[in-house]
Amino acid sequence: MQADFLDAYERHWDDAERLFQAQRWANADHLYGMAAECGLKRLMLAFGMPFDAAKNWPANASDRQHADGIWTRFESYRCGHHQGAVYVLPPTNPFDDWHVSQRYAHQRHFDQPRAQAHQSGAQAIRELVKRARKEGLI
Repeated sequence: MQADFLDAYERHWDDAERLFQAQRWANADHLYGMAAECGLKRLMLAFGMPFDAAKNWPANASDRQHADGIWTRFESYRCGHHQGAVYVLPPTNPFDDWHVSQRYAHQRHFDQPRAQAHQSGAQAIRELVKRARKEGLI
């Protein structure tokens, strides 16, 4: 299947919000991270991230990261693009304490404050994606 970062971003965000409302903190938390990753990767494509269509992933290994690592990679593409100046993320990565392997963790380790912090990080990306759509970047 062909990667579609925008569709993946939208469905992960939507499901995370539904799970958050249902107080299913662990899965909401996980999906906020996945939504953040996909949203940033879609923007990175617009800013010139090379993509290997044959392998269906970013061409550079350093771009094959999840929410905890992609925040910094986004900045490298944003800063190098003529439209990037208005697509600024908060300086602190809210996903520094998030890791894709946490999907295996027991749900007792997740609570509302943790999920809310990641929801806020994903919301910042949501605003950038909305702007990019409105401006025709994506």
